[in-house]
Amino acid sequence: MALQPGRGKIEGRHYLPSTPETVTWGELPNARSRPVLSIDPGATVTIDTVSQEGILGDQGRDPESFLAGLGVVPAEVLVDARAIAASGLPHQYGVDAPHIVTGPVFVRDAEPGDMLRVDVLSLHPRARYGIVSSRHGEGLFAGEFPEGPPPEASASARHWQRFGTVTTLCAIERRRGRLFGALTSVGGTRTRFPLTPFLGVMAVAVDSTTEVIASTSVGLHGGALDCVDLGVGGHLYLPVQVAGGLFAVGDPHYALSEGRLGATALEGPLRATLRLSTLREGAAGAVLGALREPFVETETAWVTMGVDAELSEAVRRAARSAMLFLTSRIGLERSEAMAYLSAAAQIGVCHVGPGPQTAFCRIRRADFLEPPAARSRLARQPFARIVGATEDDPDHHDAVPVDSESPDHTRLDPTPLDPPTASAGGGAGSGRRDLSDGDLTRGLAVARESDEMTDGTPV
Repeated sequence: MALQPGRGKIEGRHYLPSTPETVTWGELPNARSRPVLSIDPGATVTIDTVSQEGILGDQGRDPESFLAGLGVVPAEVLVDARAIAASGLPHQYGVDAPHIVTGPVFVRDAEPGDMLRVDVLSLHPRARYGIVSSRHGEGLFAGEFPEGPPPEASASARHWQRFGTVTTLCAIERRRGRLFGALTSVGGTRTRFPLTPFLGVMAVAVDSTTEVIASTSVGLHGGALDCVDLGVGGHLYLPVQVAGGLFAVGDPHYALSEGRLGATALEGPLRATLRLSTLREGAAGAVLGALREPFVETETAWVTMGVDAELSEAVRRAARSAMLFLTSRIGLERSEAMAYLSAAAQIGVCHVGPGPQTAFCRIRRADFLEPPAARSRLARQPFARIVGATEDDPDHHDAVPVDSESPDHTRLDPTPLDPPTASAGGGAGSGRRDLSDGDLTRGLAVARESDEMTDGTPV
């Protein structure tokens, strides 16, 4: 069964469903947006997100009817998707951005100049299927796919087939505790690939009272980051622009290729549990150095982002941000940072095709080691004893003593992921919560895959 609103396990302290009253269609929050939920910093919230796929105008804005044509029974269609599609929420297909955005959430004590930290604790698929759509004029192969005729002038939600959108449905399967997407071709060929769920849109409000912020936008506010590193265990840092942050999410993905060749990834609704915390300047500097823009941290990597109309400039901006991080946080000289990035960083793209281009620069955390402890400069014999040699052996040499107290190399990151209260500037009565390593351990425990995907029913 589908993971319907309010049913099944709610892992966060707060619960935020997606309803016509708690979502916007195609827009991110600005300074005038009214919060739909207020929480203390450090609190957890479970959000039932809804995918736009199946309810857009080129799919009839009727998920039950549209999905029935793909073989999905009514009981597997989400109630909240039906309610949003049938609501009076304005949305003009092809003009407005497509995403269903849930929020915003007001984080008490978050102020401009802070960094909002978003910990991704768990992500559970809410449906047993995902959708990949190919639309005219979108994706890397715009003009080539779909291969049918372009949309007719008379195309509308009532006559949605005339848009010519091609939709592929993937079944979601669980095998040995892991989730996979499964495709069966017309010729009978079976294809299976692992799922990597994450939220494609994560944003704070833009400091504007008049500007309409499209859900496809990317910038200091975050937005349509489409970063696969933001799966379970990932941490996103966003610069707060207005009081309370006004955090919102949308565009849930089940899987995404790096570069997203088509119009969409494998789209599907997710139940996401997140922890929202605030970092003042001191704590932010300990994590980010001088960087004050969207930044992603995982157990194994640091990721910077870049966006521009030109892909080459987007890559350049992501690399510049990585250089600033390496010089101000890690302590490299600019020439050293450039050498490292040229030799070892992973450069990739999040979105290519028409519209803004986004790129990332991924840095392996394990590449940065503490220098070894200084050793004494006592004179030593130049060779070590050969094992098994005797004093009468012509190949015998005096042994060089081994410094057994030399420490192992460890990552140059002595600061906890959540710095102590004193360094965070959040003293007594500040209302800011600084997470200990124990908090992280307990929090990430919920991130482990459950053997139940929906309502206690194994996949």
